[in-house]
Amino acid sequence: MTPKQKILLGSMVGGIINAVINGTINWFQLNDGESILLTKDSITSTQHTVIGSSVGLAVSLAFILTTIAFFTTKNPNKPAYFPKVLTLSIKHSIYAFGLIIISGVLIQNYVGSIEVSRFVSATVTGIIALIVAVVVDYETKCRLLLP
Repeated sequence: MTPKQKILLGSMVGGIINAVINGTINWFQLNDGESILLTKDSITSTQHTVIGSSVGLAVSLAFILTTIAFFTTKNPNKPAYFPKVLTLSIKHSIYAFGLIIISGVLIQNYVGSIEVSRFVSATVTGIIALIVAVVVDYETKCRLLLP
C-alpha cells in the first residue's frame, strides 16, 4: 500500500466518524415528524434550511480538522503552524464555504424549494461532513508528510 493510499484510508475512517457524529447531531436538532427545507430561494431568509446549516458546519469543520491533522501528524520536518498551516486552514474553510454555497444555489435553481424529512436532513448533513473531513484530512496530511 502506497503512502497516499494509507493517508486516504485513514482520512476515510475519520470522515465516516465525522459523518455519523454530525448526522446524529442534526437528527437530534429537529423534532420528530418535522420537515425542513433543503434550500430556500432567498439570501436573507431567517428560515432554517439543511444547506444553510451545513455552511457553518463545513467551514468550521474544515478549519478545525486542518489544525487537528497538523498537531496529530508526526513529522520532524513539518512546517510551523503559523503562517503556512494557518493559511492552509483558511484556504480549506473558504473552499468548503464556496462548495456548499454553490451546491445550494444549484440545487435551488434546478430542483427548487423542497421539504425533506428529518432522516434526509441528517443524511445530507452527514454526507457533507464526510466529504469535508476526507478531503481536508487527506489534503493536509499529504502536504505535511509527502515530498
